[in-house]
Amino acid sequence: MQLPAFILPATLGVWLFYNQHQFEGVYWARHAEWDPWRAALEGASYYDLPRWLHWVTGHIGIHHVHHVRPAIPNYRLRECYDAVPELRAVKPLTVRRSLGCMRLNLYDERQRKMVSFGDAAR
Repeated sequence: MQLPAFILPATLGVWLFYNQHQFEGVYWARHAEWDPWRAALEGASYYDLPRWLHWVTGHIGIHHVHHVRPAIPNYRLRECYDAVPELRAVKPLTVRRSLGCMRLNLYDERQRKMVSFGDAAR
């Protein structure tokens, strides 16, 4: 009984973390080019989950706001997102789009985008 109670939340946690940092259009840059504002807004997703799932996960799907200011408590992420127009300009990652993210395993620096292992081998 304890194993399923552990596996389900652990799987959800890994899924959320992966989709918050590895998605199509993500911003990655080397030290000399790195821009903290872009890294926060484009390097972390706004995972547009159903409202109830935002509540269950402590609103961590509004992950780009967390990266802008990590000190904001999770229960205030939605409030900040709603109050600041620049935060709402981020393209949401839907649950449907997130399914395709599982194939994005590597960052291709030449193309400046996430690619699959198969794409990288070509």
